[in-house]
Amino acid sequence: MTAALIHVVDDDQSVRTALTRLLRARGYQTRTYASAWDFLTAEPAPGPGCVVLDVSMPGPSGLELHDKLNRSERPLPVIFLTGRGDIPMTVRAMRNGAVDFLTKPVQRDLLFAAVERALSRGEEQRAAREQHQLLRERYETLTARERAVFARVTEGRLNKQIAAELGTSERTVKAHRAQVMEKMHTRSVAELVRAADQLGIAAPAA
Repeated sequence: MTAALIHVVDDDQSVRTALTRLLRARGYQTRTYASAWDFLTAEPAPGPGCVVLDVSMPGPSGLELHDKLNRSERPLPVIFLTGRGDIPMTVRAMRNGAVDFLTKPVQRDLLFAAVERALSRGEEQRAAREQHQLLRERYETLTARERAVFARVTEGRLNKQIAAELGTSERTVKAHRAQVMEKMHTRSVAELVRAADQLGIAAPAA
């Protein structure tokens, strides 16, 4: 597995240098950026990581960069680090999903703890994305009729009701249902319901 990379975004060279020394002494790999633009225009790094991000910088602010990260396909967890934070700023950052909001000069133990939480969250998000992609690929193997049965089964409708809605027999519905369970790799209706929720499968009209 690719080693985690800590991205340090701060317009203050001395801060970038100090954070890099701290993080590398702890065994982390780092990459530094003097602005949000530098980060956004840099070659994307593969593998896990997180961003230690200043709030107030020339150009896009740290909060604006965080918003862009949240809208990206593979968002990185963010730890804010600032010397000029306030309560509204902290609330906005945390509501937008920041891992922590630390003040300068930061205590190294607090920084290390926040980085570990960020990397852990990033791993959970990566696993969730992979699971969603796997479910999507499985769902794509279903026929149109199997998808119709899937949507109705996960809404709690009985085979008899589904057969009436689709204009077919209960026996055919049962066969489609078995195919859905097999293709989606589920062993129960409960697992199928969870899959539908993760995929955002819309309920059919009554």
